[in-house]
Amino acid sequence: MKSLALYIHIPWCIKKCPYCDFNSHAVSGETPEKQYIETLLNDLSRDLQLISKSAISSIFIGGGTPSLFSAESFDTLLQGISSLIPLQENLEITLEANPGTFESQKFADYRAIGINRLSIGIQSFNNLHLKNLGRVHSSEEALAAVEIAHKAGFDNFNLDLMFGLPGQTNSEMLTDIQTAIKLQPSHISFYQLTLEPNTYFHKFPPKLPESDNIYTGQLQAQKVLADAGYLQYEISAYAKDNAKCRHNLNYWEFGDYLGIGAGAHGKLSISRPGNIVRSVKNKSPDKYLKDNKATLAKISVIDMPLEYVMNQLRLKAGFTLKQYEMHTGLEAKSLQPALSDCLKEGLLMRQNDHYLCSEKGWDFLDHILEKFMP
Repeated sequence: MKSLALYIHIPWCIKKCPYCDFNSHAVSGETPEKQYIETLLNDLSRDLQLISKSAISSIFIGGGTPSLFSAESFDTLLQGISSLIPLQENLEITLEANPGTFESQKFADYRAIGINRLSIGIQSFNNLHLKNLGRVHSSEEALAAVEIAHKAGFDNFNLDLMFGLPGQTNSEMLTDIQTAIKLQPSHISFYQLTLEPNTYFHKFPPKLPESDNIYTGQLQAQKVLADAGYLQYEISAYAKDNAKCRHNLNYWEFGDYLGIGAGAHGKLSISRPGNIVRSVKNKSPDKYLKDNKATLAKISVIDMPLEYVMNQLRLKAGFTLKQYEMHTGLEAKSLQPALSDCLKEGLLMRQNDHYLCSEKGWDFLDHILEKFMP
């Protein structure tokens, strides 16, 4: 059977953060939890008509704040999924959670129904920075959340941390990293705050640290992570041995995935390599509950090289030409002349048949991608 990842989007959160450009909506009253779970299963059933025989290799429940939903609802969802499509053994099932939603029994119940990985949105352990980011939790609640995760039996969990925050010093950045390491997560996501369009911060931008200072602090933090055994395998992902996020790796390796839920995206190879479509669902939760049919768009041959390298070059390991041909259905020569230009300029290098970013290229990935644009 073909491997297939499944992304499930829960669009509600307690409060919309000023930097967030995800499809999330602040809760007003009760969420239609039962109806939404039923709609997700109907959504999946319809999407499965698009694909050949497959088995789910990973599930990622993101948002919003999925941990607003009960374990009972997720149990209904997971059982419904298993009745519609086979699940591979040792399935990775990740749930995103924010510290303000952590309750001991609730997370023990999540673990009991088969959710075996958490991604906890810490962002910072500094109360002032949390306030500036519009987060609803405190540093104390963040620490308590990780303790609850440990006690609930989650030995595989990620901590999300941001850097380059308004008013943040490099010393504070390092303190956040050192605090996270002491909590013994298996995985740390460490990414720079960016002011995305259609966010409050983009409309009313806060004053950020100088870019040179941010870069210096980032290098220091990366050394601390490496010294503690967290190896960088993707632009913003650091993991202990055997703790890379399998679901996210599938994205970056140009694998196929279904996306169900309000605003969820998917990518599917229909019948043969090269015939690849992207799917998207209605962003409005209310409209999604009434109409969850996917909008499909085929990736054109001319766009395929950029689509592929945009994902693969996020990974430290890069890609081989054989992998490119297998995933896209195109010949290796379709990467030219951009590939040769990047090698000549020292932006990419070749190691054991793999093409990957050099240290220089890692810092100028946007420039590399421009070369592959149609």
